[in-house]
Amino acid sequence: MGEQTIRAVRPETAAELTDDTIVRHRADRPEEGWRRLVYAGSRGLVNPGPSEAEQARRSLLHRIRNPLAGAHRVAVTSIKGGVGKTTVATCLGLALAENRGDRAVVLDANPDAGTLAERLTGESAVTVRELLDDLDSVQSWADVSRYTSLAGRLQVLASEQDPAASAAFDRDEYARVCAVLARFFNIVVTDSGTGLVHSAMEGTLQLADSLIVVGAPTVDGASRASKTLDWLVAHGHAELAADAVVVLSCDRGSAEVDRTRIREHFAARSRAVVEVPHDPHLATGGRVRFARLRRPTRDAFLELAALIADRFTGDAQP
Repeated sequence: MGEQTIRAVRPETAAELTDDTIVRHRADRPEEGWRRLVYAGSRGLVNPGPSEAEQARRSLLHRIRNPLAGAHRVAVTSIKGGVGKTTVATCLGLALAENRGDRAVVLDANPDAGTLAERLTGESAVTVRELLDDLDSVQSWADVSRYTSLAGRLQVLASEQDPAASAAFDRDEYARVCAVLARFFNIVVTDSGTGLVHSAMEGTLQLADSLIVVGAPTVDGASRASKTLDWLVAHGHAELAADAVVVLSCDRGSAEVDRTRIREHFAARSRAVVEVPHDPHLATGGRVRFARLRRPTRDAFLELAALIADRFTGDAQP
């Protein structure tokens, strides 16, 4: 009998019929610059494809859209004021909210009449203090939305503007507010007060899933950011500090400062470093509109949002 060849037959399953296996994909269409004009002008006959910058931006957006079940809490902090902490919390919130399909909120936890709501919506008549007073009655999305204002797709919870009242916003109250927000929002970004020793900051660090430390490429801005990491390590938050993202706000700068050395210092101490370039729109100190930022500034905040989303998980968080 001649030699027979037996071929193993692999059973076909529905799982094999996917977009990647059965669709003949065309080359990606460019959506920006001269490449888009060439593609449109030739009615698709000439396709130069997206540029490297556009491909990099698409990759960031893909990371930003990582699936997330439950809630992820992001703390934005700095031991020094005036380095752009609120700006970073504002733009991070916008970048996440506008590029995802779930719910995001930014909470102003500054005990000194913070300006987060002014930068986003200009509305601060209803604050976290009112929410605290009514926490027991918050049972639905309609209930919680009474205490927030809306900036695009981003919900904003303002801080108390009366310093006498806002000083009472302590660790326990922050934990109670966070517990309620986590029931209705997937992403909670907290703009913490300046400094690290006030009570609300203890609660912020205890509950944070991700941490952003804001500094500047100046002698005082860089040293204070590094001291923030020192403090975190010394007070039992070494793991959080090592996984932190350091943001260097480049509104101020000098040719006499070695920015490369500063970046290398923080790259060795944290998970990543993002430099936010000077932007005239942010420099006004007024209402922030993400679309009005220069492209390099938008890209920096998309990079920051992607780094935060890298820590998202499909498993529900407690």
